[in-house]
Amino acid sequence: MASTAAAAVPEVALRSGNARPMPAIGMGTAQFPVVHDATKNAVLAAIEAGFRHFDTAYMYGTEKPLGDAVAEAARRGLVASREEVFVTSKLWCTQCHADLVLPSLRETLQNLQMEYLDLYLIHWPVSIKAGPPALPAKREDAVPFDFEGVWRAMEECQRLGLAKAIGVSNFTTKHLDKVLAVATIPPAVNQVELNPVWQQRTLRRYCAEKGVHVAAYSPLGGQNWDGSGNAVLGSEVLAEIAKARGKTVAQVSLRWIYEQGVTSIVKSYNKERLKQNLEIFDWELTEEDRLKISQLPQKKIVKAVDLFSREGEFTSVDLADMDIVEE
Repeated sequence: MASTAAAAVPEVALRSGNARPMPAIGMGTAQFPVVHDATKNAVLAAIEAGFRHFDTAYMYGTEKPLGDAVAEAARRGLVASREEVFVTSKLWCTQCHADLVLPSLRETLQNLQMEYLDLYLIHWPVSIKAGPPALPAKREDAVPFDFEGVWRAMEECQRLGLAKAIGVSNFTTKHLDKVLAVATIPPAVNQVELNPVWQQRTLRRYCAEKGVHVAAYSPLGGQNWDGSGNAVLGSEVLAEIAKARGKTVAQVSLRWIYEQGVTSIVKSYNKERLKQNLEIFDWELTEEDRLKISQLPQKKIVKAVDLFSREGEFTSVDLADMDIVEE
């Protein structure tokens, strides 16, 4: 039973790999702490609302509930089969070693009860000593990133059909240069923090030139763990535009991202908001709206240093090599 809302979501064909086209909006599942049933039920509610694109990661611990939800949705006839959904997962920093990529993907697939991923991403341009993942990590456990070895292993995952497409996350133009220099199969996607208050203009231009599709996490400005408020949802400029259009601020932000040719990965476990997040494809922002949004002050929230404890020293890597802030 195809949902009419799902049918109304545009899709983008990825330039690299054999994945089915990626729906232009996806549901994120980063939730700490993880409550298995809460995630599973939220994914089922999202499928009922019309979502067909789901984003997880080894580090999130939500692969199992997502897999359970997709399996149940197929059993209940909410989707015809697993093939109807687009599923992304990510390789964590402790797995970013050439010999661990394939075993890590196999573990992810086991967690999801799936035979393949639509998209497998390197989560960060950061490599940490192999071992159980921990946040924050010890600074002395950061090691040089083997771009060539890790990317070759990612390419093998695609050749084996275990990932239909491969890509990266949190990569700057500098990191992408390193991958593209050794790639036989270029990254299909770069998923980065992107929203009206962190617009990533330089990176978007670069990715457009190289044929790398951009996906946005924190499209509504999330991840403000420091309690400094949310610069997207609290924006007066966006609130004025939303009022004039008869939309929510979240819808204005998601619409703006869509108009930039970027796919939003938006996290909500609330049924009503899930539905609202899909209602962005049958209207447009005005030129004046776009101009106002282009002039918003810019502020990045997520930084590589946040992966590490404040104590200790980086003994074998330079923090600048892991930096992901790029105007």
